[in-house]
Amino acid sequence: MRTKTLILYDATHADRIKRLSGVKLAPFGSRAAALLIDFLLASLLFLAVMAAVILAAKYIPAVRNWDASHDVHLELNFFHNWYSVAYLAMFFGLSLYWGHGRTIGKRLMKLRVISLHHDHLSLWTCIERALGYGASTLELGFGFAQYFIHPNRQTVHDRIAETIVVCEDHAHARSEVNRS
Repeated sequence: MRTKTLILYDATHADRIKRLSGVKLAPFGSRAAALLIDFLLASLLFLAVMAAVILAAKYIPAVRNWDASHDVHLELNFFHNWYSVAYLAMFFGLSLYWGHGRTIGKRLMKLRVISLHHDHLSLWTCIERALGYGASTLELGFGFAQYFIHPNRQTVHDRIAETIVVCEDHAHARSEVNRS
Protein backbone atom coordinates (compact mmCIF):
# COMPACT_ATOMS: atom_id res chain seq x y z
CA MET A 1 0.00 0.00 0.00
CA ARG A 2 1.29 3.42 -0.96
CA THR A 3 1.52 6.04 1.79
CA LYS A 4 1.40 9.74 1.10
CA THR A 5 4.23 11.87 2.40
CA LEU A 6 3.08 15.13 3.88
CA ILE A 7 4.94 18.23 2.85
CA LEU A 8 4.95 20.77 5.63
CA TYR A 9 5.24 24.54 5.36
CA ASP A 10 8.68 25.86 6.28
CA ALA A 11 8.48 29.27 7.97
CA THR A 12 12.22 29.97 8.12
CA HIS A 13 11.65 33.38 6.53
CA ALA A 14 9.33 34.39 9.40
CA ASP A 15 12.31 35.66 11.40
CA ARG A 16 13.30 37.91 8.48
CA ILE A 17 9.79 39.35 8.30
CA LYS A 18 9.81 40.02 12.04
CA ARG A 19 13.14 41.87 11.71
CA LEU A 20 11.61 44.06 8.97
CA SER A 21 8.72 45.06 11.19
CA GLY A 22 8.73 48.81 11.68
CA VAL A 23 10.83 49.87 8.67
CA LYS A 24 9.61 53.03 7.01
CA LEU A 25 8.02 52.21 3.66
CA ALA A 26 8.84 54.48 0.74
CA PRO A 27 6.25 57.09 -0.26
CA PHE A 28 4.58 56.71 -3.66
CA GLY A 29 5.90 60.02 -5.02
CA SER A 30 9.50 59.06 -4.30
CA ARG A 31 9.02 55.66 -5.87
CA ALA A 32 7.44 57.17 -8.98
CA ALA A 33 10.23 59.76 -9.28
CA ALA A 34 12.89 57.03 -8.96
CA LEU A 35 11.19 54.95 -11.68
CA LEU A 36 10.98 57.98 -13.97
CA ILE A 37 14.67 58.78 -13.42
CA ASP A 38 15.65 55.17 -14.13
CA PHE A 39 13.48 55.01 -17.24
CA LEU A 40 15.02 58.24 -18.56
CA LEU A 41 18.52 56.84 -17.89
CA ALA A 42 17.57 53.59 -19.68
CA SER A 43 16.34 55.62 -22.65
CA LEU A 44 19.49 57.77 -22.74
CA LEU A 45 21.71 54.68 -22.59
CA PHE A 46 19.71 53.10 -25.42
CA LEU A 47 20.11 56.26 -27.52
CA ALA A 48 23.85 56.43 -26.76
CA VAL A 49 24.36 52.84 -27.88
CA MET A 50 22.34 53.43 -31.05
CA ALA A 51 24.34 56.60 -31.78
CA ALA A 52 27.57 54.62 -31.34
CA VAL A 53 26.30 51.96 -33.76
CA ILE A 54 25.37 54.63 -36.32
CA LEU A 55 28.77 56.31 -35.97
CA ALA A 56 30.52 52.97 -36.27
CA ALA A 57 28.56 52.22 -39.43
CA LYS A 58 29.56 55.59 -40.86
CA TYR A 59 33.28 55.65 -40.01
CA ILE A 60 34.45 52.04 -39.72
CA PRO A 61 34.80 50.45 -43.17
CA ALA A 62 34.19 46.88 -41.99
CA VAL A 63 30.93 47.92 -40.33
CA ARG A 64 29.94 50.30 -43.13
CA ASN A 65 30.00 47.52 -45.74
CA TRP A 66 28.27 45.04 -43.48
CA ASP A 67 24.86 44.83 -45.19
CA ALA A 68 23.71 48.07 -46.73
CA SER A 69 20.81 46.39 -48.56
CA HIS A 70 18.54 46.39 -45.48
CA ASP A 71 17.15 49.27 -43.49
CA VAL A 72 17.54 48.91 -39.74
CA HIS A 73 14.75 50.27 -37.57
CA LEU A 74 15.24 50.13 -33.81
CA GLU A 75 12.96 51.77 -31.30
CA LEU A 76 12.58 51.57 -27.55
CA ASN A 77 8.88 50.84 -27.33
CA PHE A 78 7.85 48.66 -24.42
CA PHE A 79 5.44 45.80 -25.34
CA HIS A 80 5.84 46.41 -29.10
CA ASN A 81 9.03 44.45 -29.72
CA TRP A 82 10.98 41.77 -27.92
CA TYR A 83 14.28 43.63 -27.65
CA SER A 84 12.71 46.57 -25.79
CA VAL A 85 11.25 44.23 -23.18
CA ALA A 86 14.56 42.35 -22.89
CA TYR A 87 16.59 45.58 -22.73
CA LEU A 88 14.41 47.17 -20.04
CA ALA A 89 14.25 43.97 -17.98
CA MET A 90 18.03 43.64 -18.10
CA PHE A 91 18.60 47.36 -17.42
CA PHE A 92 16.30 47.49 -14.39
CA GLY A 93 17.22 44.02 -13.13
CA LEU A 94 20.99 44.41 -13.42
CA SER A 95 21.05 47.96 -12.06
CA LEU A 96 19.02 46.83 -9.04
CA TYR A 97 21.28 43.80 -8.53
CA TRP A 98 24.57 45.66 -8.99
CA GLY A 99 23.29 48.52 -6.80
CA HIS A 100 22.41 46.11 -3.97
CA GLY A 101 18.75 47.12 -4.00
CA ARG A 102 19.27 50.64 -5.32
CA THR A 103 19.09 51.77 -8.91
CA ILE A 104 20.43 55.23 -9.71
CA GLY A 105 16.92 56.68 -9.36
CA LYS A 106 16.37 54.93 -6.03
CA ARG A 107 19.79 56.08 -4.84
CA LEU A 108 18.92 59.70 -5.69
CA MET A 109 15.54 59.37 -3.95
CA LYS A 110 17.17 57.59 -0.95
CA LEU A 111 15.18 54.37 -1.41
CA ARG A 112 16.14 50.71 -1.30
CA VAL A 113 14.43 47.52 -2.43
CA ILE A 114 14.74 44.71 0.08
CA SER A 115 13.69 41.08 -0.01
CA LEU A 116 11.08 39.78 2.39
CA HIS A 117 12.90 36.45 2.62
CA HIS A 118 16.64 37.01 2.21
CA ASP A 119 19.26 39.47 3.44
CA HIS A 120 20.46 40.13 -0.14
CA LEU A 121 18.60 40.40 -3.42
CA SER A 122 19.45 37.60 -5.84
CA LEU A 123 19.93 38.26 -9.53
CA TRP A 124 16.76 36.28 -10.26
CA THR A 125 14.73 38.34 -7.77
CA CYS A 126 15.94 41.55 -9.46
CA ILE A 127 15.10 40.30 -12.97
CA GLU A 128 11.76 38.95 -11.74
CA ARG A 129 10.95 42.34 -10.22
CA ALA A 130 11.97 44.13 -13.43
CA LEU A 131 9.72 41.85 -15.49
CA GLY A 132 6.98 42.51 -12.96
CA TYR A 133 6.91 46.15 -14.08
CA GLY A 134 5.10 44.85 -17.15
CA ALA A 135 2.46 43.23 -14.95
CA SER A 136 2.11 46.47 -12.96
CA THR A 137 1.60 48.40 -16.19
CA LEU A 138 -1.25 46.19 -17.40
CA GLU A 139 -4.85 47.30 -16.95
CA LEU A 140 -4.00 51.00 -17.19
CA GLY A 141 -1.35 50.87 -14.48
CA PHE A 142 -3.58 49.39 -11.79
CA GLY A 143 -0.61 47.33 -10.56
CA PHE A 144 1.11 50.56 -9.52
CA ALA A 145 -2.10 51.93 -7.98
CA GLN A 146 -2.27 48.88 -5.70
CA TYR A 147 0.35 50.68 -3.64
CA PHE A 148 -2.53 52.64 -2.11
CA ILE A 149 -4.63 49.60 -1.15
CA HIS A 150 -2.00 47.09 -0.02
CA PRO A 151 -1.20 47.28 3.73
CA ASN A 152 2.56 47.05 3.11
CA ARG A 153 2.46 49.43 0.13
CA GLN A 154 3.42 46.65 -2.30
CA THR A 155 2.70 47.02 -5.98
CA VAL A 156 2.24 44.01 -8.26
CA HIS A 157 5.95 43.82 -9.13
CA ASP A 158 6.82 43.96 -5.42
CA ARG A 159 4.52 41.04 -4.67
CA ILE A 160 5.80 39.03 -7.65
CA ALA A 161 9.40 39.37 -6.44
CA GLU A 162 8.47 39.33 -2.73
CA THR A 163 10.12 42.68 -2.03
CA ILE A 164 9.30 45.98 -0.37
CA VAL A 165 10.70 49.45 -0.99
CA VAL A 166 11.91 51.31 2.07
CA CYS A 167 13.46 54.66 2.88
CA GLU A 168 17.24 54.22 2.82
CA ASP A 169 18.03 56.09 6.05
CA HIS A 170 15.51 54.06 8.01
CA ALA A 171 16.60 50.75 6.43
CA HIS A 172 20.24 51.47 7.30
CA ALA A 173 19.37 52.34 10.88
CA ARG A 174 17.29 49.14 11.22
CA SER A 175 20.10 46.98 9.79
CA GLU A 176 22.50 48.41 12.37
CA VAL A 177 20.04 47.59 15.16
CA ASN A 178 19.58 44.05 13.80
CA ARG A 179 23.35 43.43 13.68
CA SER A 180 23.91 44.38 17.31
